Amino acid sequence: MIAIVGGLGAAVLWGASTLATSRSTKIVTPTTVLAWVMTTGTVIVAPFALASGVPEALGGEELAWLVTSGLANLYGLLLSYSSLRVGKVGLVAPITSAQGAGAALIAVIAGEHIAGGSGAMLGLIAVGVMFASVSDAAAQAEDRNDGRAAIFATSAALLFGLGLYASGRLAGDLPIVWIVFVPRLVGALAFALPMALIGRVHMTPRALPFVAVSSVCEVAGLALFLLAAREGIAVAAVLGSQFAALAAVGAYFLFGERLRRIQIAGVVAILVGVSVLTGLQA
Repeated sequence: MIAIVGGLGAAVLWGASTLATSRSTKIVTPTTVLAWVMTTGTVIVAPFALASGVPEALGGEELAWLVTSGLANLYGLLLSYSSLRVGKVGLVAPITSAQGAGAALIAVIAGEHIAGGSGAMLGLIAVGVMFASVSDAAAQAEDRNDGRAAIFATSAALLFGLGLYASGRLAGDLPIVWIVFVPRLVGALAFALPMALIGRVHMTPRALPFVAVSSVCEVAGLALFLLAAREGIAVAAVLGSQFAALAAVGAYFLFGERLRRIQIAGVVAILVGVSVLTGLQA
């Protein structure tokens, strides 16, 4: 039951975060949004992490994986925010939800064997990405944005996959709060602080509520997902990845976004491939 509730909760929160980010990145730069998300996330989680004390299992290897997770998540979010600035939510969210496929691909490169049928699902996801970003000469400017958004989102999915792989190496050894806290601290120190010092962070009152929603939902969603994954990785991962469908539906009703039929077919292929692959791998 925890896996189902946690997975669905993560999907809802991540979907809300995606919708809020799609608005904030059109008001201020992705750099500004990311700096605030990292800083706010650190402030939210730090009291819980510090109150629980430094884990006994936190050694050099664990710290290296936490930093890897932090950097992958940091630059994955930057690419994801950049894609949402120029592209449609209904296109970007399904592609970034293929982070599980990215983790599977990285695991294969690292020498792990994947479950039977996983290769076919990776191929289906790749075809879906191509269909989702297909161009139409009748709308050249929009399609250039769709193409750029698809490239950014695909790169983000690979980086998120690396972050998931790194987090997966730690899930059984460290408390959830530390797996959430350290990557955000890395983001705040390695990105937010330098960007603020060189004057690249410019928040506006109009963007602030959207950024606040993104920050809270991103952290809470990850915490729920990790909690759910401890009870049932397969169910939590499949349900959590459905944030893409929720975000796409939300964008349709809230923002009036429209996708062409071939793009819809690509999005459906990605969602099916992600769900089946996650189940197979888990």
